[in-house]
Amino acid sequence: MTLNCIDSVIDEAYERREYPSLDWQQRCWASSRPLDGVSLLDATPVFRNTLIKYRAMLASGANLVVGISDVMPRDRSVVRLLEKSGVEVIDAGRAKERVFDVVMDCAGAFASVEAKFGYVELTKSGEAVYKNCQKPVFVADGGEIKKIETCLGTGESYFRALRQLGFDDFSGKDLVVFGSGKVGTGIILHALKCSMRVTVITDLNTLRGDFDKKLKAVSMSDSEQVARAVRNADFVVTATGVKGAVQSVCPLEAVISSKAVFANMGVEDEFGESIEASKVLQNKQTVNFILEEPTQVRYIDATMALHNAGALYLVSNKSLERGLVFPPAEMETKLFDVMRANGCISDELDLL
Repeated sequence: MTLNCIDSVIDEAYERREYPSLDWQQRCWASSRPLDGVSLLDATPVFRNTLIKYRAMLASGANLVVGISDVMPRDRSVVRLLEKSGVEVIDAGRAKERVFDVVMDCAGAFASVEAKFGYVELTKSGEAVYKNCQKPVFVADGGEIKKIETCLGTGESYFRALRQLGFDDFSGKDLVVFGSGKVGTGIILHALKCSMRVTVITDLNTLRGDFDKKLKAVSMSDSEQVARAVRNADFVVTATGVKGAVQSVCPLEAVISSKAVFANMGVEDEFGESIEASKVLQNKQTVNFILEEPTQVRYIDATMALHNAGALYLVSNKSLERGLVFPPAEMETKLFDVMRANGCISDELDLL
């Protein structure tokens, strides 16, 4: 196996301060090799920034196999680079024929693959797939670290995608956000930084308290107010995590008559079948997936490091009971400390 090509791509694309957690992890593991000989299947979506994650895993001594599936997007040029470098890449069908020590999954795409010590799941949706698993499942989405990616990173990528599509005048414009979870909150934070007027459509009991005086909140059950907000908006974005959320709370006429730029930031079609795909950017596909890097490495660095650390946690704690296992506080605290000391988004962490 030769990592020269991978190193060259990483070094050309990124500065170390953009991935402090994975850099720290790689340096620690290169000397201790805590996963020497351990077989790992890693199903993280394959993009250029994922190479940094793989490099840390390889430094640990692990026998790394990269898994790809139709569930998650991937950069085919990065897949070819991995294969050229000697890293095995397999699809879900072939993976089912093998047994790994640990399966590092995303969205539960490889839940049917046998794992000796257990699974590490990257996403909230995947957590639901594993809720009745008979092995330990380390849930990387279950702590505070994930908020860096979903709040700060995903929010930033919505605006980066809009700019790539030619929309760059946001100051003073009206934005309607459906949903106030982690992704919705991130979009709101970045919108306020852009001096936008924000209206959020949500369950009012879930809204962050510090947003009270910074935006207008409308209950999802108030269809008249929802319709008014959509009609008057310049931009509308969905971040509810619920299929068909818009059509269930907003009269169709309001969507049709609105001149807003509509976008979906969910995995599902959050607008619903009654709303034509042509009304929404990218035909309702998750809009930030048009980007070469849907989430910048500076925002996903700690999440990927935590995903890696979950594999070591399972191997080091073989007596764990079956079911969901959440990140220990000290593990996340260490990653936050590394990011604050060496990262380029230390100031943004205070927004969480």
